[in-house]
Amino acid sequence: MSNIGTVLREEIARLSRRTIRGEVGGTKKATAQHRRDIAALKRKVAQLERQVAALVRRTLTRPDTSASSPAAAGKRMRFVAKGLRSQRNRLGLSAAEFGQLAGVSAQSIYNWERGSAVPRAEQLTRLAALRAIGKREAGARLKSLPSGKGAKRRKA
Repeated sequence: MSNIGTVLREEIARLSRRTIRGEVGGTKKATAQHRRDIAALKRKVAQLERQVAALVRRTLTRPDTSASSPAAAGKRMRFVAKGLRSQRNRLGLSAAEFGQLAGVSAQSIYNWERGSAVPRAEQLTRLAALRAIGKREAGARLKSLPSGKGAKRRKA
């Protein structure tokens, strides 16, 4: 036969476990709900970050030419890096020579072709003007430039 102290201790332990389970059950449910909410918020933040990155990439490849430039008043121009490279190759010019025609450095041409930079509005108008010229006219313009580097034009 067990002693009264042992029975009393077991009964107190049983009642305290039951009370604690009732108190902690609500906290466990609330914690689980909070974790689900946090996971949903993390997914939403990741989705929004992807959208922002896509918008940033889009604005880098398509600059806003609606700024105050004479060409922007009539028609909005767009810039495509691959198109610039094909235009330069069509004319048979190096990046340095094409940069002289456009009034920019060779490094700017390289950066534009790679897509790591985009031309400003006034540079876009110069590039658009170069679309209409052919190889002969490009060579003639290079020779007429004051720098004298036009004579070193590579043969196409």
